[in-house]
Amino acid sequence: MAHENDKAVARHSLFMQSLPDQHIEPILSHAVFRSYDRGETLFLQGEPCGGVHVVLDGWVKLYRIAPNGSEAVVNVFTRGESFGEAVAFRRRDYPVSAEASTACRTMMIPAEDLLQLIRRDPEACVSMIASTFAHLHSLVEQLEQLKAETGAQRVAQFLLTLCDAEDGACRVTLPYDKVLIAGRLGMKPESLSRAFSRLKPAGVKISRNHAEIADVDQLRDYVEADPADAWSRA
Repeated sequence: MAHENDKAVARHSLFMQSLPDQHIEPILSHAVFRSYDRGETLFLQGEPCGGVHVVLDGWVKLYRIAPNGSEAVVNVFTRGESFGEAVAFRRRDYPVSAEASTACRTMMIPAEDLLQLIRRDPEACVSMIASTFAHLHSLVEQLEQLKAETGAQRVAQFLLTLCDAEDGACRVTLPYDKVLIAGRLGMKPESLSRAFSRLKPAGVKISRNHAEIADVDQLRDYVEADPADAWSRA
């Protein structure tokens, strides 16, 4: 039963939701299900790519180690999100490492199964390309945030992605430690602390691993404001 629930999550992932129905079950029947403790490695940069990964529960970070030994967080994925498509299709080595940011469960679809499907069905190929494009679009959005938004605006946008309410007050749980949040947003930990302080006038109060948002619309307005105005309020 657990695997059936996990398969339901995978079916609704960006990677699989556009696949023709007749391919879903055959693909899932070859999937590999794994559980990881927090801090455990899924794979390392430079290892051969095994396939496409779908997060079933918890959080997984992708990161690279720079020549000076510092860690650069590339992205963080959670339930229903996938990664590794482009590398799997090209049978290349992983360009990043993956680590469990929290206890998590994942499903891996072997690369060879996907390549065989692409060779048989052009429609499936188009669906997978669409998923890869969506990841590229997400990276472009992250780059735009780094260039066009203040640190406090990036933090506010991150909090909005965690909200389950469209308006009014909302309380969210920070999904992983603040050092990782800072890395994900292209900031240093001390800059993240300052950004949290700058969000107080926008109705945000941080208490340990929770954020109390007084008004979602007010916070959204803060994100959409001209960065020059945001800096003047900092």
